Amino acid sequence: MTPRILVPLALLAVYVVWGSTYFAIRVALESWPPFAMAAIRFLIAGVVLYAFLRVRGMAAPSRAQWGNAAVTGTLLLGLGNGLVCYAEQSVASGLAAVAVAGMPLFAAIFAGLYGQWPRRMEWAGLAIGFAGIVLLNLGEGMNAAPLGAIALVVAPLAWAFGSVWSRRRDMPPAAMNTAAQMLCGGGVLTVGALLAGERLPTAPTVEATLALLYLIVFGSLIAFTAYLYLLEHVRPLLATSYAYVNPPVAVLVGAWLGGEAVHAGDVAAMAVILAGVALITLTRGKAAAR
Repeated sequence: MTPRILVPLALLAVYVVWGSTYFAIRVALESWPPFAMAAIRFLIAGVVLYAFLRVRGMAAPSRAQWGNAAVTGTLLLGLGNGLVCYAEQSVASGLAAVAVAGMPLFAAIFAGLYGQWPRRMEWAGLAIGFAGIVLLNLGEGMNAAPLGAIALVVAPLAWAFGSVWSRRRDMPPAAMNTAAQMLCGGGVLTVGALLAGERLPTAPTVEATLALLYLIVFGSLIAFTAYLYLLEHVRPLLATSYAYVNPPVAVLVGAWLGGEAVHAGDVAAMAVILAGVALITLTRGKAAAR
C-alpha cells in the first residue's frame, strides 16, 4: 500500500483510537485496578513489540539507551499514563482527555530549560491554554474529585518533561524506543501497583477484559505503530495534530457509550485549551519552516 492510502489510515488510527482509549480505560477500571491495569497493558505490548523487532533483526538497545528509556518510560507511561488511569476512577474520561490536552503547554515551558524559550505569540498561547486549564479545574466534574484533578495536572507535567528531556538523550531507534519505554514503564507501574496494595481481580467482567485487550492491541501496538509511521512520512505538525482531535473524540465517545455528562463549562474549557495549544504549535511550525 502507498503512503497516499496509509497516511489517512494512520491518521484515523491516532485520531480515533487514541481518543477512544480514555473511555476504554474507564471500562477496564470496572474490574482492573489502575496501576496494575496499565502495567499489564504496557508489559504485554512491550514484550510483543520487542520480540517482533528482535526477530526482524533489530539490535537491542545499549546499556545507556536502556537507562534513558527507563527514565522516559517512567515519566511518560509510569506517571503520565498511570496517573490518568488513577484519575479516571473519579473523573469522566472526556474530562481526563481535555486535561491531558494541555501537555504541549507544559512542554513549551520545559523547553525553556534548554534555551528554547517561548516566543511572543507562544507566550500568548501559554496564557490562553493555562486559562483554559484553570477554567476546567473550576468546573463541576473536577471539583467533585480533587485527587483526580491533581493527578491530571501531574500527568501532563510528567509527560511533557519526559518528552523534552528525551530529545537530548541517546534513545533506541524508532519502534525499539517504543518497545523499551513500554517495558520500562510497565515495570515501574508494576512496582506502583504493589506499593498501592493492588490485587488482580479474580473474576473480571468480560467488558473490562475486552477493554484491556483493546488498549493493548489498538491503543499500544496499532496506534503507536501508526504514529511512528506518520513521524517518518508527514510533517511533524500533522503527525502531532492528534492533540487537537483526541479530546473531542474522547468527550463524544464518553457521552455516547458511557452516558458521561458534558457540561457547557467543560466544553468552553476544552475550546480555550485547544486554542492555546494551536497557537503554540502553529507558531513553532512557521518558525521551523523559516
